[in-house]
Amino acid sequence: MPKVDVVLTQNVVGLGAESDQVKVAAGYARNFLLPHGLAIPLTGVNKRRLEALRQRRAEREAHELNTMTELAKTLSKITLEIAVKAGEGDKIFGSVTAGTIADELKHQFDVSLDKRKIHLEKALRTVGSHEVELRLHAEVTTNLKVHIKSSNPQQAAEAQAAAMAAAEAAAKAAEAAAKAEKFKEGRKEKGADKVEGKDAKTEKKDAKKEKAPKA
Repeated sequence: MPKVDVVLTQNVVGLGAESDQVKVAAGYARNFLLPHGLAIPLTGVNKRRLEALRQRRAEREAHELNTMTELAKTLSKITLEIAVKAGEGDKIFGSVTAGTIADELKHQFDVSLDKRKIHLEKALRTVGSHEVELRLHAEVTTNLKVHIKSSNPQQAAEAQAAAMAAAEAAAKAAEAAAKAEKFKEGRKEKGADKVEGKDAKTEKKDAKKEKAPKA
């Protein structure tokens, strides 16, 4: 099958990037690349256009590098929290994948990131903190902090029950302390009454002695 040289005007997966000169089957060029504006024939006229394409590509790649560098700085400073259902031993039901992380980045921080840029050797399957590598650009990588927490209704109920039990225990302790304080005050008052009673008897005795006739 005869082949022809064409210049790509856009990135074509598996073939090349914008401004690349590639050799393809004549039928592929005629029936797909050229009709869809993905390439132009390599002619004398189009060779002059090639420089403009290369310049546009260089500007686009510089912009992408700058954008990804700034994004890397931002993502390295945040923590992405993902709530999942978990069982014993902090093992979660299912797993957290690159797709999950991409969806949560969009939902929580309005960051659109291709999941293919999120590098996981294997899906995350445990509760806790994880460092996830992001390959944002050929020259830009960073790490994203991902914290996976349990959202189990049962665990939430247990936490609430524990909090209620603690509050009830504190209330009982306060009540017992109040009763003890009241008991102490009561004993002090009784002691004071006894002292006053003794003083009154002593005064009566002294008064009788004073009234008694002297011999």
